[in-house]
Amino acid sequence: MNNRLRFSTLLVVASVSVSLVSCGYIGTLQARKIFKDANSLYSRQDYRAAAEKYEEVISNDPNLTTAYFYLGNSYDNLYKSSAAGELENDQFIQSAIEAYRISSERETDPALRKLSLQYLAAAYGPDKLNDPGSAEPIIRNMIELEPNESGNYFVLSKIYEDSGRYDDAEGTLNKAKAANPGDPAVYLQLAGFYNRLGEFELTIEALTERAMREDTNPEAYYTIATFYWEKAFRDFRLTDEEKLDHILKGLEAVDKAIALKDDYMEALTYKNILLRMEANMEKDQDRVKALIAEADELRDRAEELRAQATGTAS
Repeated sequence: MNNRLRFSTLLVVASVSVSLVSCGYIGTLQARKIFKDANSLYSRQDYRAAAEKYEEVISNDPNLTTAYFYLGNSYDNLYKSSAAGELENDQFIQSAIEAYRISSERETDPALRKLSLQYLAAAYGPDKLNDPGSAEPIIRNMIELEPNESGNYFVLSKIYEDSGRYDDAEGTLNKAKAANPGDPAVYLQLAGFYNRLGEFELTIEALTERAMREDTNPEAYYTIATFYWEKAFRDFRLTDEEKLDHILKGLEAVDKAIALKDDYMEALTYKNILLRMEANMEKDQDRVKALIAEADELRDRAEELRAQATGTAS
């Protein structure tokens, strides 16, 4: 009697197990069918309908992790910054954040996980929730996952800079340089940061380091020349000696650019301007005439190149 009871019990358990497995299998198949429909709506930019479908996908198969990113992005696209404060609109961005968060935690595809983190951080950015405190740990996580990705350091540095944490901003950019010393973009970011703080010498130092990394790129030297021109032209606190020094250093940089690319129209134009600035400070009239003559020649060459580029040459 006991054996028959035990056998009957096993049959019941087995029957229930098969039923559960079948339901899971059917749920997965149903989820994939709905997922296909959701993707079709997403591609047509019908984000409201797509979001509903992605929600249905997840309810049928929570392990279909790809759906979380697209669910988040559907809600993200429904959110409008201009309608901030409206209940439904605000719920869209919160739903997007939750879906991105789950995707970033559960997604096994590294590319999609990275994208989820990027969009999650952007949701807290100035164009949306403007919550740098919430964005900071997300960007830090992205840096930990990809320590050689310079862009993540740049985003984190800007968060610090916008919050007035200038030491942290500078430190983050220096970490980017340590992680990627061969990336010219790091030096441009440092230069931009120092320039916004009014630290001219440090700006030039960063731009010079960039040029050393890209010594065959004429634009690197041209950029240095433009900064020297702007300093000499706009900073009225400079002495005549300091102003002339900046002009001459600008000319030195722009000459390197032209040596690498003799038809560099913008560089020719800036050399023309710098020569005229030097002429204005020169007392020797013969030297003045020579500088103006050279500047005129460069101006004419630049205009000729501009005409050729626009198809207006005679």
